[in-house]
Amino acid sequence: MAHYRGPDPKREQFRRYLEKAGVVDSLTSVLVALYEQPEKPNNALEFVKQHLNAAGQTSADTEALQQEVVDLRQRCARLAEETKDLKTKLQRYEPEDGATAD
Repeated sequence: MAHYRGPDPKREQFRRYLEKAGVVDSLTSVLVALYEQPEKPNNALEFVKQHLNAAGQTSADTEALQQEVVDLRQRCARLAEETKDLKTKLQRYEPEDGATAD
């Protein structure tokens, strides 16, 4: 008689890896989309491939946009610092009382 030894550690580690990588969520979303199709496609495997590919593109697009946001925020911070420095330099040449510099 076989005894239940609990979950296989390698299997559990692999499952956590798939969850962390977003594979489980992606597969679930594609399978739900397939299930919700009023007329099932003739080639279910092709449907899954196309939808997984589309999800991968969205992910890549999202990553590219997130990187662009980071880059633009850094640029904005640099420009703000540059503006501050230029205003400080300008104050040396334009006294606030309206008198001209010698």
